[in-house]
Amino acid sequence: MWGGPESTSLDAFPHHEVPELYSRGESLPSKTGFGIKTSPTQAGQVVLLFRDADKLRELSGELGRNFKVLGRGFGIKVTQRGEQVVLSGDDQEDLELAARALQELYDLIDGGLQIQPSLVQQSCRALSKDPDTRLASLFGEVIYAGRRNKPVFPRSLGQRTYFHAMRNHDVVFGIGPAGTGKTYLAMAMAVAELMAGNVSRIVLCRPAVEAGEKLGYLPGDLAEKVNPYLRPLYDALYDMVDFNRTERLIERRVIEVAPLAFMRGRTLSDAFVILDEAQNTTVEQMKMFLTRLGVGSKAVVTGDVTQIDLPSRQRSGLVHARGVLERLERIGFVDFDHTDVVRHSLVSEIIQAYAKDAGEGRG
Repeated sequence: MWGGPESTSLDAFPHHEVPELYSRGESLPSKTGFGIKTSPTQAGQVVLLFRDADKLRELSGELGRNFKVLGRGFGIKVTQRGEQVVLSGDDQEDLELAARALQELYDLIDGGLQIQPSLVQQSCRALSKDPDTRLASLFGEVIYAGRRNKPVFPRSLGQRTYFHAMRNHDVVFGIGPAGTGKTYLAMAMAVAELMAGNVSRIVLCRPAVEAGEKLGYLPGDLAEKVNPYLRPLYDALYDMVDFNRTERLIERRVIEVAPLAFMRGRTLSDAFVILDEAQNTTVEQMKMFLTRLGVGSKAVVTGDVTQIDLPSRQRSGLVHARGVLERLERIGFVDFDHTDVVRHSLVSEIIQAYAKDAGEGRG
C-alpha cells in the first residue's frame, strides 16, 4: 500500500458486469487486458484493473517504487490490492492523467520497455507539461539499441525535440543544464548513424578548459594529458558499444576523440561530429569548428551557458553562435530545462534553486 485510503473493491462488481460498463463508456478497455473505471461510491477516486500479474509487477516496480513516484508526481495516493490499483486525490485532472500514464506504460511493457522510477518520473513531467502527450510516441522512438540490447530513447519532450532535430538538421545545438542527456543522446545518434552506414566515422571533441581550478602539468604523453577532459565522451561511448569493439574502432580511427584545438586545418567529411562543453569555446574556436564540416557530415554542439569556465573577459562561442546562426534554417537550436533532467531527481531541484538564486541576483 502506498498511502491511500480504504477503497471500494472491484469485487463488488461481478466480472460479467464489466463489459456492460464498457458499453456505457464508463471504462476504457485496452487490447492488453486493462480496464479502468471510476468508483461509483467514492468521489475523487479512480479504480484500475490489470489482468496480467507479471506486467503489473513490472509496472509497480520493486517494493512499489514506481507507484510511489507516480503518487508524488501527480500529488495523489496510490493503493494496490491484487490486480487492482486505486488512485485517490482531490484533483480529477491529476487522477485522469495518472490513470493514463499507468495505462500507456502498461501497454509499452509489451514492446520491451523497462519501467524504472526515472521513466515514471519523466512520464509525470511530460503529461503535466503537455496533457496531450502520448507516452508511446515519446518512449517508443528508439535511437539505438545499445549494449545488452538496452534501448536508448528520448525520455522527455525536450529530448524528443532534440532527437527529431538531429534527424532533420545538418547542425544542431543542444543547450541546457547538466543531466538533460545532451551528450548521451548525441552519442547514441552518432553510433546509430555509424552502424547504419550513413557516416563512415565519428569525431568527438571538447575544449580542454579546467572547471574553475588549476590542475597543473599533467604527467604522460599527449593522449594521457588530454584524456581527463575527454572522459565523459568515453563514458557515454562505452555505455553503448562494448569496450573491446570501441578500442578496435578507435585504433582504426573510425571513432576519434580529440581536443578541439586539434581540429584546426582539417576537413571532416562523411562524419558525425560532436562538440561537447561548447560553452567553453571562444568565438574564434566555435567558428573554426563549424567551418570544418565537409560533404556528408553532421555536427551536434552541446553546452550549458550557466557553467562557463572561460576567463571573465572572453565571450563564449556558444552564446555568440546562437545570436549569429539562429535564423539559419538548416541549423537547429534545442533548449533543455530542469524538466528534462534524467539524473537523480534532486538534480532538477538543484538546477531550479541555482536558477532562482541567479534571478534574484545573489552570490
